[in-house]
Amino acid sequence: VQLQASRGGLVQAGGSLKLSCAASGRTSSTDVMGWFRQAPGKDREFVAGITWSDSRTYYADSVKGRFTVSGDNVKNTVYLQMNSLKPEDTAVYYCAEDLGPLLSDYWRLYDYWGQGTLVTVSS
Repeated sequence: VQLQASRGGLVQAGGSLKLSCAASGRTSSTDVMGWFRQAPGKDREFVAGITWSDSRTYYADSVKGRFTVSGDNVKNTVYLQMNSLKPEDTAVYYCAEDLGPLLSDYWRLYDYWGQGTLVTVSS
């Protein structure tokens, strides 16, 4: 499986940004996709996840109500819509795939990773 994330960017606090992650070579029908982020000097943390099969979603408390994860099974692409961005959302964002079927927030369970994309939120 190969994952290709879209480019991040610089956005002002309160603004919005949408990331995408295109997956190729998927073979599992129970796989799940997760978004993670890692800020400088901090551990990698879970942001949001979605199951391919039935689009169940799961969010970290820090982004609940601001971020939305969605998927397009035809395009094999997962999206992360980020609204009301805060400076503390600044990080390198990664998409990742786990063969499933459990939707986990533990990054070590994910098997495949995209290249990471930097999102910077200015105050």
